[in-house]
Amino acid sequence: MRWKVALLTASDKGSRGEREDTSAQVIRELVEEELGGDIVDYRIVPDEQDEIMAALIEMTDYYRADLVITTGGTGLSPRDWTPEATLKVIDRNVPGLAEAMRIGAMQRTRQAMLSRGVCGIRGRSLIINLPGSPKGVHENLMAIIDQLPHALSILSGRIGEHNA
Repeated sequence: MRWKVALLTASDKGSRGEREDTSAQVIRELVEEELGGDIVDYRIVPDEQDEIMAALIEMTDYYRADLVITTGGTGLSPRDWTPEATLKVIDRNVPGLAEAMRIGAMQRTRQAMLSRGVCGIRGRSLIINLPGSPKGVHENLMAIIDQLPHALSILSGRIGEHNA
């Protein structure tokens, strides 16, 4: 099963071409190698709540991505709005994934507790917020990647929730 995956980077500097998006490269590699996913959309938007929301809606509703992974905008800075944008567009929250990411990352650095990333469902799409750093992306995504095929299979209706 090949999953349709969309990548969204929230970064003012990245959207202006002032910074290379190395975090999205890490996500792309993990999605293709560990998850068996195909990237169906990728974009960089400024740290603006409305632009993040619009991109998430288009990725889920138009591209019908099974999984949307965001990077950036999950910290404590005044420009970090990704979790708020995500919460406004999801139908249901999936707190266990966000908790597992923080717990996994905290095994390497206690600063991981400062990440405000959320995970949730919009329609049949799963949205996951990751930090902006390549290291944070890797640690957080690896903490949950083994559970994503099952979660996506349930969301897509391919299996029932209690199937093994």
